[in-house]
Amino acid sequence: MLKYVSPIETPTLKMKLDRKEILKALETITIAGEGKNMVESGAVANVITFGDEVVVDLLLHTPAMHIKKRAEDDIKKTIHELVSPDAKVKVNIKVEAKENPNEIKGKAIPGIKNIIAVASGKGGVGKSTVTANLAVTLAKMGFAVGVLDADIYGPSMPIMFDVENEKPISITVDGKSKMKPVESFEIKILSIGFFTAPSQAVIWRGPMAAKALNQMIFDADWGELDFMLIDLPPGTGDIHLSIMQSLPITGAVVVSTPQAVALADAKKGVAMFMQDNINVPVLGIIENMAYFTPEELPDNKYYIFGQEGAKNLAEDLNVPFLGEVPIVQSIREAGDYGRPAALQTASVIETIFEEITRNVVQETVNRNDSLPATEAIKITTMAGCSAVKKK
Repeated sequence: MLKYVSPIETPTLKMKLDRKEILKALETITIAGEGKNMVESGAVANVITFGDEVVVDLLLHTPAMHIKKRAEDDIKKTIHELVSPDAKVKVNIKVEAKENPNEIKGKAIPGIKNIIAVASGKGGVGKSTVTANLAVTLAKMGFAVGVLDADIYGPSMPIMFDVENEKPISITVDGKSKMKPVESFEIKILSIGFFTAPSQAVIWRGPMAAKALNQMIFDADWGELDFMLIDLPPGTGDIHLSIMQSLPITGAVVVSTPQAVALADAKKGVAMFMQDNINVPVLGIIENMAYFTPEELPDNKYYIFGQEGAKNLAEDLNVPFLGEVPIVQSIREAGDYGRPAALQTASVIETIFEEITRNVVQETVNRNDSLPATEAIKITTMAGCSAVKKK
């Protein structure tokens, strides 16, 4: 028996969308900031049609919500107007940031062999003093050395090297204008302190500070260097991430005093470098202000801030202990006068910094022999939280 089928129940054939027509329609859309239509610019990664359904995979170079929303709306509107008003359109958007020419992989800057970050979890532990004395000791050993003063809010290298009144000059290198670092005691130096008045406070948000650092790193003629020392600000903040995002750091040296408060912060500093997604080798810990020996009692040691705290921390964290620097008035005076104390020939301070510097060099050699080159990191934002990953 034949069954009666009403007109309402009569099946109808679905329309079939043409992929070529979809692509032609998408050629009429330009994404903000791209300059070319979305097909020509490569933003359209794929188009899949199935009957009256179309899926457009879109690749954008900006996470801006309004640009993503506008692109999705434009695609749906254009397909409905130029292809079919009944088309079921789905848009998948993936964001992939463009390569930043200042973010480099592998070797940081041609001619610079090793980049050592000198850090401290806490301020006031003598990190900049140690950096300056490491630099001059390396230079006395015959190495070519540069110092980047990355302590944007408290630059001290111009004072410590007696170049407060100096200014980097502009030179032309391979047709490009570059800053020539200031030189003192055979050390090439760049610091934000060269560009601000001594009484001027640097009141900058993170992006401005990062931009200034990038200029001192990439717009400078550093030449051939065996070591670049980076004097980081205290703590574990935005400047640290900006530096590690811009440069593949060979290794880090952490400075601390032996007191418990400083050690707690130093431990955080070491932990920052050791994070899986950062993975900058820690070359070791230096203990500053380890003890005090009065001139009239040369055999006595007074452990004012505690005894061997940084050495014990290094053992606990399984990182090398690079040495200890005592409290000596001449170290402070030398820094204030702009002549690092390690320059004092045949002195106890010279001997101490020579030993520490030899340890830093040895740990750098060990690191280069046993580990692959450090990569710069890439910083992204996920679900409102900052995340760090390798490039």
